[in-house]
Amino acid sequence: MENVLKAKILQDLKDSMRAGDTRKRAVVGLINAAIKNEEINARVDARAGVLSDGDILGLIRREIKQHEESLLEAKNANRADLIEEQEGELVILRTYLPQQLSREAIIEIARGVIATSGAKTVKDQGIVMKGVLAQTKDQADGKLVSEVVKSLLI
Repeated sequence: MENVLKAKILQDLKDSMRAGDTRKRAVVGLINAAIKNEEINARVDARAGVLSDGDILGLIRREIKQHEESLLEAKNANRADLIEEQEGELVILRTYLPQQLSREAIIEIARGVIATSGAKTVKDQGIVMKGVLAQTKDQADGKLVSEVVKSLLI
């Protein structure tokens, strides 16, 4: 059974080849190769070589993190050429992530979790974080959720 995200990635790879978009082809090809490697690794565990959309999102997030680190290094080295390249690749990678919630939406969710959990201080941050992350799943960055929760519990 092929999942939706993998099918989209394969279609984007074909489309970028047809269009001659070398940057997108390289980035999407990198994701596709990572998926294939992970599928090989998954053959020996309980997944029987099948990756879920969640597994693929994890691979994409790992690539995004690596590109963000490279971008930071390029900025520290004042390498405008590498900065532009990494930023362009990050834009492509982020198109595969689910639509992210706004800060305001995260604040509302966090207020609801705080109200239902009875959290009062920063010591209760872990309880609130668990509740908020459960509700936002892949739609919110953990750093942003942490910042919001801290600001509400102070």
